[in-house]
Amino acid sequence: MRAVPAPDLGQRLANNPILSSRDVAPSQAALEVVSVFNAAAATIGEETILLLRVGERPRAMTGLLPATARTLDPTAPEKGLQSLPTGMLGENAIGLAFLDPATEPPRVVVAYVRKDLPGVDLSDPRTIRVRMPPAKPGAAEEVRDYLTQISHLRVARSTDGAHFEVDPQPAVCPVDSFEEYGCEDPRATLIDGVWHITYVSVGQLGITTSRLTTTDFRSFQRCGIMFLPDHKDVVLFPGRVRGRYIALTRPMPASFNRVLGIWIAFSDDMVSWGGHRPLALPRKGMWDGLRTGAGAVPFRVPEGWLELYHGVGVDGQYAMGALLLDAEDPSRVIGRSPDPILVPKEEYETSGFYNNTVFSCGHVPLDDRGERIRMYYGSADSCMAAADFDVKEIVGSLTQC
Repeated sequence: MRAVPAPDLGQRLANNPILSSRDVAPSQAALEVVSVFNAAAATIGEETILLLRVGERPRAMTGLLPATARTLDPTAPEKGLQSLPTGMLGENAIGLAFLDPATEPPRVVVAYVRKDLPGVDLSDPRTIRVRMPPAKPGAAEEVRDYLTQISHLRVARSTDGAHFEVDPQPAVCPVDSFEEYGCEDPRATLIDGVWHITYVSVGQLGITTSRLTTTDFRSFQRCGIMFLPDHKDVVLFPGRVRGRYIALTRPMPASFNRVLGIWIAFSDDMVSWGGHRPLALPRKGMWDGLRTGAGAVPFRVPEGWLELYHGVGVDGQYAMGALLLDAEDPSRVIGRSPDPILVPKEEYETSGFYNNTVFSCGHVPLDDRGERIRMYYGSADSCMAAADFDVKEIVGSLTQC
């Protein structure tokens, strides 16, 4: 295989971004949609389906916050809610929303945190971090993290794969304590006529991976948690290989060197998983030197299995590359992108909720022979875009491992 020096092989759609927050109605009046991104992709008949991750937050408010508004007490053992101090202005607070699973039915709660709260850290727009002083001399400080968005999954449909109509209501909403901050980053794999959707469940207990099934993207069956915390970027292969189901995973160890990379796991029943081993870890000094994670569902090419994955460099840029895995033994990498196949360069990719990010969770074929594909990807954690690729060109760009 020869290396292609061009770092960007994708042909972006002329109407990018294809979906943004203005195209999606909020799930309730108290919230506003701020992000529409990281969608699973599927083809059913003549229709292209995107299962979108929709991020919402409390509507921005100026002036005095209403007397009914609540504030969060980070010192409480659980999410302690209190009345707001008299005279608090909306511009001096940051809102967050989370699921309260103790109510029946579970409901989304809106609360506010003072921006001048001692120990508050708002440097990452995705989180609210509060550092509290040690309880006694010599003890470690306590850190509480909260997300600034709560996510659900929403279906969008298209007859041309470029222009989409978004369903007016969510398809999958958070339901329990594992999903306090919602459902994120779905991937859809067709196995024996059933779509298996993996997605990230986010809560105070950690980041877990859950699974759904559907045949029509109108009704969904929950199958529960697949992998314990902290685990994300789980992608299923389309069918068994040598009699076993296979998943690409991304464990998130917090000990020692905190290496965040792609692993592989195997199962006989899609419930119990084993044989875990590293597959494609970060490469120091390269475009994917900080972390790697599976992206779209692997698909067969003459040379083996092709997987489109994301990598993050030391500069924090999220870019897309590819892995070529052995056809009979997908735990063996035989080719890998020396340079990204898609890098953030358009304004909608470089500027948004999280800058300099292209992140794919799905693709669809553009022809019966699978020679061209359309990769759908989240841009700057804000909107959806798409780019078309020549599969042979991707394979030809890889270097042998």
